Amino acid sequence: MSFEEFLTWDPEGGLTEWINGEAVQYMAATNTHQKVVEFLTALLKLFVRIERLGQIFTGPYTMRAIEGGSGREPDVFFVSTANLSRVTDKVLNGPADLVIEVVSDDSVNRDRVEKFDEYEAAGIPEYWVIDPRPHRKRADFFVRNADGRYQQAPASGGVYRSQVLPGFWLKVDWLWEENADVLAALAAIVGAERLIEVMREDRP
Repeated sequence: MSFEEFLTWDPEGGLTEWINGEAVQYMAATNTHQKVVEFLTALLKLFVRIERLGQIFTGPYTMRAIEGGSGREPDVFFVSTANLSRVTDKVLNGPADLVIEVVSDDSVNRDRVEKFDEYEAAGIPEYWVIDPRPHRKRADFFVRNADGRYQQAPASGGVYRSQVLPGFWLKVDWLWEENADVLAALAAIVGAERLIEVMREDRP
């Protein structure tokens, strides 16, 4: 299957990626996985919109970070305004500025080894690996150093501050909350007064 055929193919469900000329399907996501994806997607979309930084995407939209390389469907990814020219209707042609993968039972090696190496080689500046599985609950954040290699970035005091998203910080414990409050988290990040001001501006 060519990459062009993959982009027009309609799988029945689940994550599907194009690797070495083949469409590879994976098991459907769990509720635990989706809760984290939905929280991060909602939080980042609102933050990026308020700060006018670019655009947030989610799978099944495809990213082809390297020309001729694999077609991946990251859980969540950010493309800055400066790089939005890479966005087409069906695929992001080039690396995102930030990629987030949420680990499932079948994706540990894929997220921590295969994609880690691939995203590093593609020059993706920041990569988060979030593992919400019971008895794990681990969040790892990586940024490219001067040599183009990923190095782990600290979450000091349980808070991670993004290098790609100016002003954005994430309290890691939010990821494990049963019903994480997106608006409360956003208010903590940007300030309640600013959030209220933006919401008023959005009223018709």
